Amino acid sequence: MKTSKYLLASAALCLLVTSMPALADTSGKKIALSNNYAGNSWRQAMLTSWEKVTGEAVKAGQVAAADAFTTAENQATEQAAQIQNMILQGYDAIVLNAASPTALNGAVKEACDAGIIVVSFDGIVTEPCAWRIAVDFKEMGRSQVEYLSGKLPQGGNLLEIRGLAGVFVDDEISAGIHEGVKQFPQFKIVGSVHGDWAQDVAQKAVAGILPSLPELVGVVTQGGDGYGAAQAIAAANRPMPVIVMGNREDELKWWKEQKDANGYETMSVSIAPGVSTLAFWVAQQILDGKEVKKDLVVPFLRIDQDNLEANLANTQAGGVANVEYSLEDAQKVIASAK
Repeated sequence: MKTSKYLLASAALCLLVTSMPALADTSGKKIALSNNYAGNSWRQAMLTSWEKVTGEAVKAGQVAAADAFTTAENQATEQAAQIQNMILQGYDAIVLNAASPTALNGAVKEACDAGIIVVSFDGIVTEPCAWRIAVDFKEMGRSQVEYLSGKLPQGGNLLEIRGLAGVFVDDEISAGIHEGVKQFPQFKIVGSVHGDWAQDVAQKAVAGILPSLPELVGVVTQGGDGYGAAQAIAAANRPMPVIVMGNREDELKWWKEQKDANGYETMSVSIAPGVSTLAFWVAQQILDGKEVKKDLVVPFLRIDQDNLEANLANTQAGGVANVEYSLEDAQKVIASAK
C-alpha cells in the first residue's frame, strides 16, 4: 500500500513537471543590438547603458555575448543588411532600434523564420513576429502642450523642433504635439524645423527660421534640441520663450542657471536611454522560455521644476537623465502586461 502511494506521488510529480513550461538555459545564447543611429547624446547614452548592463550579464554567465552594432548611415537598407548579417552570424536574439517601422519588416521576418527572437524598442517595427517596447510618444508630445496651457493660459505662438525626418519616433511625437494644439487651440504652431535630436543641428535650424517668426511664447521639442534652441534665441536677442527640454545634461544645466538667475520655469521629458537594457532582458527572458506579450509599454521620464536639481545631480556631464533596467525590472514589466 505504501509503495503504491509513492508510485502515485511520483507519477503526480512527473505530471506536474511535464506540464510546466520548459525553461532554456541562456548561458550559451548570443544577443545582438542593431542600432540605426548614434549621432547624439541620447544614442550615446543608450549604447553606454547597453554595454554596462550586458557586459555584467556576460560576465555573470547569463548570456554568452551581447554585441552592439550601429550602421554608418541612418538608412533602412543598410540596417536590413546588418540584420541579415546577424542571421548568418548565428545570433539567437536581435534587439533592434529601427530606422523605420515598416522598411525593416522583411529582414525582421527573415530573422524570425530562422528562429531568432527580435525585440524592437524606441524605433519599433510593425512585423507581427517581433516584440515591441514602446513609450507612448504621442502622449509625450501632447503633454508638452498641456503643460504650456497651464503655465500660459492665454496661449500664443509655438515653434516646433522635430527630430530625425522619416523616423517613427519623430512622426509620433509630432502627431502628439499637433493633437495638443487641437486640444488647446489658444496655441498656434508658427514654424517647424528638424533638429535631428542634436543640439548643434537644432541651434542652426532655429537660427535660420527665427527671422521669419513672430514673437514666441513656447518651443515644443523632441529631446536633444532645447539647449540649441535657447542658444539661437539668445543670440538673436529675442525674449526667451518657455522651451520644453529633453533631459540632456546641457539642457538641465542651462535650465538650472536660468532658474537661479530669474526664476525661469519649464519641464523636461524624454524616453530613458536605458530602455535598451530593458529590451535586452526581455530578449533574454523570451530565450529563457518565458511567455511575453508582443507589446510592452514603459513610461517616459519627466523632470519638473521641483526635482530639477536632483535629476541634474544624477546626470553625468554630456549625458542624459537615465534609468537602467535590471532582470527583476524586466520581469515586473512583463508581469504587469499580462
